[in-house]
Amino acid sequence: MPLATLDSSMTSRLPSYSQSLFDAKSQKGLTFEAIAQHLGREEVAVAALFYGQAQASEADVDKLSGLLGVPREAIAAQMTGFPDRGRAGPMPPVEPLIYRLYEIVQNYGYAYKAVFNEKFGDGIMSAICFSTKVEKETAEDGSTWAVITLRGKWLPFSRF
Repeated sequence: MPLATLDSSMTSRLPSYSQSLFDAKSQKGLTFEAIAQHLGREEVAVAALFYGQAQASEADVDKLSGLLGVPREAIAAQMTGFPDRGRAGPMPPVEPLIYRLYEIVQNYGYAYKAVFNEKFGDGIMSAICFSTKVEKETAEDGSTWAVITLRGKWLPFSRF
């Protein structure tokens, strides 16, 4: 399986440490899954660290530094600081896979909302108190399916 690498067109929009982490990941031949197992986190959360979309703990930095051979001092300050989320790409997205995720929300967003409201009442699903995972499923006919689980705390709107 090929490894995910950093698209050079994105480097100007990402933290300076992103390139170092991706380079080390490639040199070591590690997948996000393998790195996630080492950190004790989900692979999407680890990928978010690489893109500067999540805040790393001191333990994350220590483990990443050791595993990837990247000097701790080169990554610690930025990775443990506050992330600047949402700047990695244009809106609407132009990368086809990301656009398809966006398209799912465009096509089914109101349907999701209606079902959520019927099940939970008036509120929103948190993207802060949140977890997600990606799984690969193979059907009996051999076709491959992507399974994305989104798990967010339900936050009811308050009356004031």
